[in-house]
Amino acid sequence: MPHVLVVDDDPTVSDVVRRYLEQDGCRVRLVSDGDSALAAVAAEQPDLVVLDLMMPGLDGLEVCRRLRGGLPHLPVIMLTALGEEADRVIGLEVGADDYVTKPFSPRELVLRIRSVLRRTAPPTEQTILRDGDLVADTSRRVAELAGHPLALTVREFDLLAFLIRHPGRAWSRADLLAKVWGWQFGDQSTVTVHVRRLREKVEADPAAPRRLLTAWGVGYRYELTQ
Repeated sequence: MPHVLVVDDDPTVSDVVRRYLEQDGCRVRLVSDGDSALAAVAAEQPDLVVLDLMMPGLDGLEVCRRLRGGLPHLPVIMLTALGEEADRVIGLEVGADDYVTKPFSPRELVLRIRSVLRRTAPPTEQTILRDGDLVADTSRRVAELAGHPLALTVREFDLLAFLIRHPGRAWSRADLLAKVWGWQFGDQSTVTVHVRRLREKVEADPAAPRRLLTAWGVGYRYELTQ
């Protein structure tokens, strides 16, 4: 039974989300502000956090930043009433794995949560992916570069593992949305943000990448360095 922490100061939204998640077999904890969210994460160690962007006091962006500082692997799905692409990108930049824009379908949110949770579940067999000094262990969902652990979010790890498995092939952003995120439709800037964040973590010089390259006119491709 996955444990989901829902952080939203709107009791109507929180109650609807709780009912849908409980019907889907999740255990749900509701809190209404950022400080309570951080305390609940520390005390209860949820499997996933649904986090509203706009809250009084400590807002969702700051909560996400603090969570990422200590728990980079904790999945975070951000709720936002803001429709502008720039606002969604900011959420992704601070480490959200996914976002849903209000007003939203509760069933869509449940499906997004299930998609993220499936990706965090360990596979039945251990798989080690290697590219020189870069190693990704898909069983433990951890990655290392030159022996040092990488603080990757759920989606960053999924993207890295997918690309290492398919070196040399150019993928469009729409391809990557479908293959990594499981979205048939969606904001393709999500991919752009995650590629940029991943480059900052796996490339010696993100401005001159050797692994995660831009395929001009198409999207991105991964080149093995070994």
